[in-house]
Amino acid sequence: MGAQKGDVRVAVVGYGYWGAKHVRVLSSIPSVDVSVVDSRPERLADAAAHHPTVGLAARLDDVLDDVHAVVIATPPHSHAAIAMQALDAGRSVLVEKPMTTSVADAEALVETAAARQVQLMVGHTFEYNPAVWKLRDIVRSGELGRILYVNTSRLSLGRYQDDVNVIWDLAPHDLSIVSYLLDEMPAPTSVWAHRNFHRRQADVAYLRLDFQRTDVQAFVHVSWLSPQKVRQVTVVGEKMMAVYDDLSDNERIRIYDIGVDLETIDDPLNAHGHPVSYRTGDIRSPYIPFQEPLLLQDRHFVDCVRNGTRPDTPGERGLDVVRTLTATDAVAASSAVAPNFVAPMTPSTTSIAS
Repeated sequence: MGAQKGDVRVAVVGYGYWGAKHVRVLSSIPSVDVSVVDSRPERLADAAAHHPTVGLAARLDDVLDDVHAVVIATPPHSHAAIAMQALDAGRSVLVEKPMTTSVADAEALVETAAARQVQLMVGHTFEYNPAVWKLRDIVRSGELGRILYVNTSRLSLGRYQDDVNVIWDLAPHDLSIVSYLLDEMPAPTSVWAHRNFHRRQADVAYLRLDFQRTDVQAFVHVSWLSPQKVRQVTVVGEKMMAVYDDLSDNERIRIYDIGVDLETIDDPLNAHGHPVSYRTGDIRSPYIPFQEPLLLQDRHFVDCVRNGTRPDTPGERGLDVVRTLTATDAVAASSAVAPNFVAPMTPSTTSIAS
């Protein structure tokens, strides 16, 4: 069912934390009609109270014939079945991260979307974040020099999930950001994951990821058990360093002219045997006009539905991240440091150049 140049009718399945946000931004886009689908009457009542113009339904079947597209914001274990139902009906789909909880399901969604000639898009919201766009421009410009490593922290207290561990819940954002910056998918080489309070799922984890083509390592720290909310990405280059702080109000990116002064070392390979000089210079923060990433993402999805164009974060992108997440399970299981992991899967090396 293709959308015309006029109204686009979208069903948002799941009116929880992210579903409510999708309903808010979609309702603000001109010529978009929104229906909320949720089996819980109290959620539908809340949606009606905050958005009186939206349609309401307890089941996707009740509205599927009347919409052009479906946004899925339900728990991860349900993504595959709901997305397949919509794709089989010829509807375009935007599914929140992680796209699925298994590689086989993700592959099936990609194949079905191609066969039905509809759009399949994954909600990697940070790839629609102007600050991440700017950070990628900085990395690509070469002003940081050769990238040595990337460090990310995504920490908070609470929001425990029942169907996925903290890696599957939070690390998709960091996998998306770092692979977007480096234009390469990584191979997980070391995973430490620990279960503190959750009966089944690890709630804190550290990952080491190898980007083989660019010869860069990334270190990812994710936690549901932290006293502070942290959303940071640090890119360490040979010349300069950059820090992206998503929680900063006015300096989301800071570029530090700081590092080791290699020119003072006769033999950099043996720097440990010589005095090391450090270079300290200016710190600057480029101006980045604020634009809500979720609004940019959902507006892009509507445009893709309306025009039949390929999304910037297509199903294949979601599949690559699911493959990498599955590989973290295998690495963790092989080191016997965290229980309840699934079978291994080799990560993809598909290019994501735009």
